[in-house]
Amino acid sequence: MQEPLSRIVRVDAIPRDGETVTIEASVGERAALAAFLKLLSIERLRARLTVKRAAKGGARVTGAVEGELTQTCVVTLDPFPAAVEEEIDVRFAPRDDAREGRRPSEEPEIFSLADEDEPDPIVDGKIDLGALAAEFFALGLDPYPRKPGVAFEPPAEPEPEATPFAVLRGEPEKD
Repeated sequence: MQEPLSRIVRVDAIPRDGETVTIEASVGERAALAAFLKLLSIERLRARLTVKRAAKGGARVTGAVEGELTQTCVVTLDPFPAAVEEEIDVRFAPRDDAREGRRPSEEPEIFSLADEDEPDPIVDGKIDLGALAAEFFALGLDPYPRKPGVAFEPPAEPEPEATPFAVLRGEPEKD
C-alpha cells in the first residue's frame, strides 16, 4: 500500500550537522490521508522536522506536526473544526537482520516499561518523513471527538415495573 503522505530521505545523504525539513501536505495528500483516517477533511497539515545522523548508521528525527481538520462529533454527528499539534522525537536504526531471522524456539527479548522505545527500522537506507508526520498527526486526533460545548447525557433509566418478586428483593410495595 502506498502511503497517503510520503517524503523519503536517504540516511547516508543527511548532512553531518543534520538538516531541517518542512513538509506541507498537498490538497491530494490531505484528501488521501483524510480518507485513510476516516475524517471529513484535513484543511492544513504541516510538519517541521530536524533530521540528524546517529551512531551505527542510525538517525534521529525531532520536531512537530500541526494541522487543521474537520471531524464528526460522536454525540451529535455534526461536523466541527479541530486542530492537532504533536511533538515528534523518533530514533531510527538499520534493521538487525540477525534478530529478524531469529528462530521461534529462541528466547524472546524482554523489555522493561522503563526502557526507551525500540528504534524504528531504516528500510533500504531510507526513512519516510511524510509517513512519520502522518503517523503523529493521527496520534494527535481525539478518538472520541466532541463538538465544543456538547456533553453526552445518558438516557434516563426506566422505572422498573411492579413484579411479584419485588418483595423478595426487599423493595417496598407500590400503591
